[in-house]
Amino acid sequence: CSVLRHSRRQFSTTCTVQAGEKWRKEHGLSRSGSEYGPLTDLPDWSFADGRPAPPLKGQLRRKREQEALARRIVMLSSEVDRGIETWKEKQEEARRKEEHKKSLLLKPKGKLLMK
Repeated sequence: CSVLRHSRRQFSTTCTVQAGEKWRKEHGLSRSGSEYGPLTDLPDWSFADGRPAPPLKGQLRRKREQEALARRIVMLSSEVDRGIETWKEKQEEARRKEEHKKSLLLKPKGKLLMK
């Protein structure tokens, strides 16, 4: 019994789907090979006369998700642009107020003016 205990091997309990996930992420690829790309996005078949096949449910779902993501990116980008413009306007207003304060200060007279 003690011989069997020492001869048992440790088995990995990680999921085989995650194989290469770290390498793919490091190289800028998707987590798995089937998340996007031509094998996922293009139709599986077409008619003999060249007409495309009707899109599959998964393709339609991915297209909707990508469109929603694109809309969100545009919306957030426009919000950032508006925020930058507002910040620049506030900075310009603060600069104008500072110049106005300086213009209200007393001016030098006499010999100090000649220097």
